[in-house]
Amino acid sequence: MEKLTLNYKGRDSWSRPVYEAGGNLYVDVDPRKDRKPHICTKYNNEFDGEPDMPVSEDIQFTFVPCRDTWN
Repeated sequence: MEKLTLNYKGRDSWSRPVYEAGGNLYVDVDPRKDRKPHICTKYNNEFDGEPDMPVSEDIQFTFVPCRDTWN
């Protein structure tokens, strides 16, 4: 199983958590605590860009320092 370490960078203008890995930005488009992460790339790799391509569900995520979720 492929692994991806996502480093927390903050929340975008829609209050979605944004992460960085390997120079690429990612967003959790459904950051509810009781749901599994739904990670997408950011369009044009812009912090406030729209979610773009979904990341494969076969990838195991590690969130640094932790996954930022909505209550």
